Amino acid sequence: MTRLSTCILGETFSFGSIKEVMNKANDLRSGDVQAGLSATSERERVAAKRVLSEVTLDELYNAPSVPYERDEMTRLFVDSCKTEARRPVASMTVGELREWILDARTSGDALLAVSPGLTPEMIAAVTKLMSNMDLVVAARKIRVVVRCNNTLGQAGRISSRLQPNHPRDEVSGVLAVILEGLSYGNGDAVIGVNPSTETVESTVEILTRTKQLMTKLQVPTQNCVLSHITVQMQAMQRGAPLDLCFQSIAGSEGANRNFGVTVALVDEAYAMTRELGTARGPNVMYFETGQGTALSANAHHDTDQLTMEARAYGFARRYAPFIVNSVVGFIGPEYLRDGKQITRAGLEDHFMGKLSGISMGCDACYTNHAEADQNDQENLEMLLASAGVNYLMGIPVGDDVMLNYETTSFHNNAALRSIYGLRPAPEFEEWLTRWGLWSGSGMTDKAGDPTLFLKRRDLHDVVFGEKPRAWRSAS
Repeated sequence: MTRLSTCILGETFSFGSIKEVMNKANDLRSGDVQAGLSATSERERVAAKRVLSEVTLDELYNAPSVPYERDEMTRLFVDSCKTEARRPVASMTVGELREWILDARTSGDALLAVSPGLTPEMIAAVTKLMSNMDLVVAARKIRVVVRCNNTLGQAGRISSRLQPNHPRDEVSGVLAVILEGLSYGNGDAVIGVNPSTETVESTVEILTRTKQLMTKLQVPTQNCVLSHITVQMQAMQRGAPLDLCFQSIAGSEGANRNFGVTVALVDEAYAMTRELGTARGPNVMYFETGQGTALSANAHHDTDQLTMEARAYGFARRYAPFIVNSVVGFIGPEYLRDGKQITRAGLEDHFMGKLSGISMGCDACYTNHAEADQNDQENLEMLLASAGVNYLMGIPVGDDVMLNYETTSFHNNAALRSIYGLRPAPEFEEWLTRWGLWSGSGMTDKAGDPTLFLKRRDLHDVVFGEKPRAWRSAS
C-alpha cells in the first residue's frame, strides 16, 4: 500500500485515504471548495499530487469513489473492466502512467488499446497530474473515429454541432438558423435542437421538419432533439425520423436518477434507436455531461467533480456513442468560477473522454454570471482545436437566445478551420463543395449567405410552411 503522506518544504501532509488524495490533488475549482473537498493550500495540493503519483493502478481499481454495493455506475465500471487490456500498464503507478502516455513512442492506438482496462478513477488520477499542455499533447494523439450518417474524428478534421435553438420552438425560426449555419460550414456533427417545451408533439415536429430540410438539401449529417430520452422514445414509436438519441448523464447512480435515467433505461433507448432510428449507424447515441453535475444533485459521494466527470465517460462508453459533449462552462460559477477554471476543465474533459475511447466534443462556453468573457471562450476553443477535439458547438454570433449563454459561433468554427488547416467531415466537405461553399483550402466567398439555399423553390415550402403566392400559382 502506498504511503499516503509526504513532506513539502519541511511540512508533513498526511491523507486518510486514496479518495482524499484524489480530491485534494485536483486543480482549484469552486465546486470542490463549495463541497469542502479541495486542498486548503497550494502546498497541500502539491503534496496530494506527489502522493497520487506513487499510487498504483491496482490500488485505484480497489478504491472506487463510490462503493460497489451502493452504486450501479461502480458496478458497471468494475464488471466491464477488461483487465487483460490493462496488462501493458498494469504494474505502473499513476506517475509512470503519465510518463508513458506522454512518451512520443506511445501512439494513440496504444492508448486506445489499454483504454478498456482503465477505470474512470485511473483516468481521473492521471489527468490530475497533467499540465494544460500535457492534456493537449496526450489528447491530440488519440483519434476516435465514429460513423452515423457521416464520419467523425478523422485526423485533420474538426466538426460542429449546429445548435438552432428557438425560445418558442418556432420551427421556421429553427430552420432559418440551420440554413445560416450550413452556409458557414457548420452542422457536420449533428443538427441538434434544445427544445423549450419537451413535449412529444414538439419533438416529433422538429425531428420531422429538420429531416425534411436535410433530405431536400441532401445534407450528410444527423438530426437530434435534446428532449428527455423517454420523450424521444415516444417520438420514435410514433414514427419520427430520429438519427441520434440524446441524454444528459452523470457519474453516479443518484445523479443519473436526478436526470430520470438508469442503465436499464438507456439500454432500452439504445436498442430502440438501433431498431427504429433513421441513422445508418452504427454509432447512434449522443450524451452531454459537465463537471459539477453530481455535486449539483448532491449525489457526488464526497468525490471531486473531475473524478465524477470521468465516471460519466465510463457510463457513456458502454454505448459507443457518436458524440459526447462536455458542456464545460454551462453549469455556472458555483462549479467553475472563472475563465481559468473553465479552460482547465475543458481540456481535462476532452482528454478524459478520448482516453475513455469515446468521440469527444466540447461546448466551450460560459454563463454571463461567471468571471469569464469572449476571449476566455476563444482561447479554449483554439486549445481544443490544437488538442484534436472532434467537434464544437455552432450558434449564431455565439449567443444562444434560448439557453442564454455564450459559446462558439458559426464564424468562429470557420476561422478555426482556417487557422489550423482543418477540414469538415469528409462527406460534409463533399456536400459543401457541391454547393460552392468550400474550395478545398477553405470556405469560399459564398460562405455566410443562407439565401443560396432559398433559391430552391421546393425548399421555401419546407422552411416557411407554404410557398410564396407566385410559386403556388406557377405550380
